[in-house]
Amino acid sequence: MSRDPLDRASLEPERYELDASPAYHFDVDRRGFFRTFGAGVAIFCVLNDAAAFQESGAGRRSFGEELPRDISAWLHIGEEGGVTVYTGKVEVGQNSRTALTQAVAEELRVRPQLIRMVMGDTDLTPYDMGTFGSRTTPTMNPQLRRAASAALDVLVNLAAENWKLDAGARKRLTTADGKVTDPETHRTIEYAALVKGRELAQAIPAEDPLRPALEWTVLGKSLPKVDGRDFVTGKHRYASDIARPGMLHGKVLRPPSFGATLVSLDSHEAEAISGVTVVHDGDFIGVAAPSVDLASRALSALHAEWKSTPQPSYRELFDYLKKNPSAEGHGTYGGHARHAVGSIEQGLAAADHRFAETYTVAYIAHAPLEPRAAVAEWQKDKLTVWTGTQRPFGVKGELVEAFRLAPDHVHVLMPDTGAAYGGKHTGETAIEAARLARAARHPVKVVWTREEELTWAYFRPAGVIDVSSGVRNDGTVTAWEHHNYNSGGSAIATPYDVPNQVIQFHPTEAPLRQGSYRGLAATANHFARESHMDGLARLVKMDPLEFRRKNLKDPRLSAVFEAAAQKFGWSHRTAQAGHGFGIAGGVEKGGYVATCAEVSVDRAGGAVRIVRVATAFDCGAVVNPDQLRNQIEGANVMALGGALREAIKFENGRILNPRFSEYRVPRATDVPPIDVVLVDRKDLPSAGAGETPIVGLAPAVGNAIFDATGVRLRSLPMVPEGFKA
Repeated sequence: MSRDPLDRASLEPERYELDASPAYHFDVDRRGFFRTFGAGVAIFCVLNDAAAFQESGAGRRSFGEELPRDISAWLHIGEEGGVTVYTGKVEVGQNSRTALTQAVAEELRVRPQLIRMVMGDTDLTPYDMGTFGSRTTPTMNPQLRRAASAALDVLVNLAAENWKLDAGARKRLTTADGKVTDPETHRTIEYAALVKGRELAQAIPAEDPLRPALEWTVLGKSLPKVDGRDFVTGKHRYASDIARPGMLHGKVLRPPSFGATLVSLDSHEAEAISGVTVVHDGDFIGVAAPSVDLASRALSALHAEWKSTPQPSYRELFDYLKKNPSAEGHGTYGGHARHAVGSIEQGLAAADHRFAETYTVAYIAHAPLEPRAAVAEWQKDKLTVWTGTQRPFGVKGELVEAFRLAPDHVHVLMPDTGAAYGGKHTGETAIEAARLARAARHPVKVVWTREEELTWAYFRPAGVIDVSSGVRNDGTVTAWEHHNYNSGGSAIATPYDVPNQVIQFHPTEAPLRQGSYRGLAATANHFARESHMDGLARLVKMDPLEFRRKNLKDPRLSAVFEAAAQKFGWSHRTAQAGHGFGIAGGVEKGGYVATCAEVSVDRAGGAVRIVRVATAFDCGAVVNPDQLRNQIEGANVMALGGALREAIKFENGRILNPRFSEYRVPRATDVPPIDVVLVDRKDLPSAGAGETPIVGLAPAVGNAIFDATGVRLRSLPMVPEGFKA
């Protein structure tokens, strides 16, 4: 049974919010890039609460197609006792398969080993906007739990009917390990026996109670990674491992610079190579061949002439952003609106000190372990694509539009993929493979090289952030003005209690293609804000932690600052030559984070070494402690790159450092000991953890460098070539 996909109008570019609530990130190139379609199969439960599940596209229509409303297909109990669960969320290394398995096991009272999770298959799973924004835990986890809980109610009722129990006796029935038991008569019946020969459907009541976190027996525990052995032994097949009968390998001829247009093409030499198909469609030029080597040889045999236009370079990037506002507005969340409270003028007048600084953030790449990959196969006018993407239904929509197909003629499957970090929202590789496969009349695999990945994928937006403030001698911040140019509005609001504020995001023209990235603008805005707060603390000669405490009313943020400081030994730190200590924190996507860092700076040689890090994180009730620690540690390691060295260099539409030998991601020798403190709030709903832990590292390190040297570094990356005063 098909479902309503989300309409185009609902998929705006990035939405910028001035509070701490979650924001979706869709700003790939500020055009209508995300037209989506969806279809799924109703397996078990009927959903009657569309508002609660808006992310999954319930109650929407697209392109005039009337589709059944409020229907979701989440799970199926087989006659052999296995449970198959369907979700449009995907696995890109964040271990969501394990966490969602735990969610179903908790409410259905079955062993996790009996659950098989089908993820990101557009023919089988319910429509889903995508895996992004740390939304899997706060939205899909309770969604699957409610489906499982409703299924459990059906099973108990079936057992009661089987045993001819009245309503009162039904209440005494218990469930565990895939069985319903009557404790009074000691009768037991397995779920598999109850569903045999039946097609079950059930409305999920809006008030259906879920197990509170204090009663969890599966959730809240460190369940090992589902299928973990397959990943460490190499059995798992990634998108780049997919092979189909008769499959060819594709390569695409890239222009010499962004925006270059084709003037002429001589493809005779390539076409003369046996087994090679050359595809030329407008500015798209590609080849398909029986092997990667032969495809590469054919690509080298193509002779194209391109016309390029002058473009800005990285050296003038920040001036360019400030001087080129975007003609487009983004509604409530764009440059036409600003958040204002009180009076900045009065706040500055009440201050003993005024402080103004500018912070900049370079373009950086996602650099996933697995570059983009896709395999496309045509069967007459039906297209099947296997690809690594965070948005299978979004990619399906792009394929439908690109090839003018009916939605039910496109099937996208998402094998678990080797990382994404917000960088795999789009389906360009899938479209490339499909174009080549249609022309070659064979399945075609396209796997981007590392150089292609670091050149033609979109980047985390660069930005300029101007912050000005006022502070009294007692440490009270009286005024706060924050302007972000281009990098985005995520976490742009200050969590500190300031009576006079102006906060605004300014869209600008962008010299490079840009889009979502882990935490997106939250990293930039936290870097600017927490660096500035540290500067204010130094200005009034207060301890940076005490200064934050004085200006905080949020008890959850205060608690993670306290937890990180205690683990780090903040109050017992001792001065050492060339060593410094920094602290930073904030709020994003329902998570609260604080990070402390110690650095060592060699003023003579320029080396900067992060000695140790401690991060405390509160994301509500913890779903899987070991998994959460992995996320926090991984976020800190990833943050090292953007904090210290990662930056895309470009000139006239060309990327100058598209190789790992030139683009410096963190290495094992860069990683310090990382202590993690989990603030487990079982009294609060679980929030996502994939993004927020990344935001504290850069400002904590910058503040520590200042503590060690007296030099404030206000640009990310801070020391790409080592420390220079």
